[in-house]
Amino acid sequence: MWKNLLKFSIFWMLLCFISNKIEAQNNAPVTTQQILKQPVYLKAGDTVAIIAPSGILRHRTREIEQAKTLLKSWGLHPILGKHVFSQNNHFAGTDDDRCEDFQKALDNPKVKAIWCARGGYGSVRILDHIDWTTFKENPKWVIGYSDITAIHNQIHNEGIESLHALMCVSLTQDLSEIESSLSSFKNTIFGKPLSYTLSGSTYNRTGIASGQLVGGNLTMLHTMLGSDSSINTNGKILFIEEIGEYKYHIDRMLQSLKRAGYFKDCQGVIVGDMSKLRKNTTLWGSSIEQLILDALSEYNFPIAFNMPAGHEKENNALILGRTIDLEVGKKETIIKFR
Repeated sequence: MWKNLLKFSIFWMLLCFISNKIEAQNNAPVTTQQILKQPVYLKAGDTVAIIAPSGILRHRTREIEQAKTLLKSWGLHPILGKHVFSQNNHFAGTDDDRCEDFQKALDNPKVKAIWCARGGYGSVRILDHIDWTTFKENPKWVIGYSDITAIHNQIHNEGIESLHALMCVSLTQDLSEIESSLSSFKNTIFGKPLSYTLSGSTYNRTGIASGQLVGGNLTMLHTMLGSDSSINTNGKILFIEEIGEYKYHIDRMLQSLKRAGYFKDCQGVIVGDMSKLRKNTTLWGSSIEQLILDALSEYNFPIAFNMPAGHEKENNALILGRTIDLEVGKKETIIKFR
């Protein structure tokens, strides 16, 4: 009897161990061990779809025509989504209109890249209605920034790389004003090696790190918390940029991300443009750089400032989901995409 009881006890302990092990594996966070699919780089003759998944394009015909001309000059074939110039209050058409254009571009085998016309607000309203099946089988570059961060987040969680870069409305009448941004954009979509040497900052927290690059607009990252589009930053390097916010709003968002565990196993932070910050009647009392350092003071990963990406004319391309090597010094920062 005692022998049978001992055998049963051992069997039960082994069964519990295996069950707990399986549960732990199922609940384990996605880390940099997940290799993301890379869309095929473009070549002459490829088709690029221009769509407007967010804000309305009122009085923006010049920029769209200029975008088409630019793509043609690179040997590419631009096509417009049916509803690019549609208007529905704040948005470029209804949610169904914008979803239709995005879905068609994702599913069209001739389209090799999708260039978002503008940001603003609205992409989050169509995310849950997109079918990613065909896109995941045949990935293509999705390009944009700002509100398009919501789409970048979802694409990352679908296991695909995407491109944080200028949009059609970013184009100026004199393109020489944004030559650096255009050069990095073109070189990236055509597959040339990508790296940056940033000017240094006394605020830089020095160090060396590597990991997949994720992120985008801080407000969008914050609003994704708790949803299926929120990014797991474990083992990754986070890029952030922002426009038109109060400093205390930025601190509040960083505190929220921190409380949600965003920075616990993060490997580094790259800070892009913090543009047109608003002044509150009660002044914050420190620079935006010091605010970020203070909010992240309990972590020891490197933090790099002065990345020219975001809501300024110089908005250089970043491959989201691609592993980078980051070397942060006081005099300069080096970013190399593998």
